[in-house]
Amino acid sequence: MESLYERSLKVFPPVAGRATKIGAVSGQGAWLIDENGKKYLDFAAGVAVVNCGHNHPKVVEAVEKQLHELVHGGHNVVYYPKYVELAEKLVSRVGNPGEYKVYFSNSGAEANEGAVKLALKATGRPGIIAFNGSFHGRTLLCASMTASSALYRENYEPELPQVYHADFPDVWNTELAEQEEIERCLNSVHKIFTNLILPERVACMVIEPVQGEGGYLPAPKRFIEELRKICDEHGILLIFDEVQSGYGRTGYLFAKDYYGVQPDIFTSAKAIANGIPLSAVIGKTEYMDKWLAGAHGGTFGGNPLACAAGCAVLDVMDDEFLEDVRKKGEFIRERLEDLKAKHSNVISSIRGIGMMNGVEFRKDGKPLPKVVSKVQELALSKGLILLNCGTFHNVIRLIPPLTATKEEIERAIGIIDECLKEIEG
Repeated sequence: MESLYERSLKVFPPVAGRATKIGAVSGQGAWLIDENGKKYLDFAAGVAVVNCGHNHPKVVEAVEKQLHELVHGGHNVVYYPKYVELAEKLVSRVGNPGEYKVYFSNSGAEANEGAVKLALKATGRPGIIAFNGSFHGRTLLCASMTASSALYRENYEPELPQVYHADFPDVWNTELAEQEEIERCLNSVHKIFTNLILPERVACMVIEPVQGEGGYLPAPKRFIEELRKICDEHGILLIFDEVQSGYGRTGYLFAKDYYGVQPDIFTSAKAIANGIPLSAVIGKTEYMDKWLAGAHGGTFGGNPLACAAGCAVLDVMDDEFLEDVRKKGEFIRERLEDLKAKHSNVISSIRGIGMMNGVEFRKDGKPLPKVVSKVQELALSKGLILLNCGTFHNVIRLIPPLTATKEEIERAIGIIDECLKEIEG
């Protein structure tokens, strides 16, 4: 009998790159089961989507209940309870009463596109500043802002105009001291103002507080604080792309809470409904109220099933849950530092916040993507799913469900250790 992978080759184009050939038929918690009954410890979590774990009972129950009440009404046609309830729950968790409003859409790229459209509309300015190493999605606008891989742009040139890229600090791979690296990157923003576009012509600055595809790089706190000051000085809207760093991944509902900086607009997707397609543009009320009817829209955004799941996810992610994520994140980094000490000839750095952690592989300063690829291959044979990231694909990102136990975390890191021992001979 043909596998799901073999069948897929006959009906799908190769445009969607696949990390594995697994045909997954079910999942529970941190585990996936394939079509042959083999279990895999899933440290990809659907690319940081199932933060509450596969088939969390509260989420399943909420979706099943909604399924029997209303599947689609169309938010441009009617209001429905879970649509309004999720918005109420969300804005109450992200700021002071009345400070933010929310618009629901379907995907991270769609949310990022909407956030920039909101900034353009609210400010009447044309310019957009993004950052090198970033990933914001695959629509034409989002690809224009993305700067983590030339492959995301190939044959789609020219990108949209009025997008300018500043440098994002990588304190793990610079010869500069941390504060010097931060200054260098802040200066790159000011050079854009001097050489390319006046600050009063810039609508927004779009940044991932923790870069995802770029290598799981957390921005230094001071860098984010200084960007907030620059934006305030020039009337530029600060947009956080929290598609991957949001919904508990950093041990806070959003990474903005870790940094203590309030953006004017931020986006959420991936884990917002634990696997049901949903995303959100969350913006300060003073700007959202300038987004008049017809300026943006969509058919499926805020689908009742997704909103029901989203309400359940927020119910799960209480203060105790998030505190536990922070503790497990510290545990992960301690174990990864032990791993680095054992394999210091290939592991150059460990970094992360909460349960969003990266292991970078370099030797004599040179990236080791082949080592990462081999670790992924061997780990998969041992029942562990891992993803890579980074401009050079030389970083393993550990993004298990936030519900993963310490025992499951120990098992995953133990498998990586075994793989490295085999590679090093």
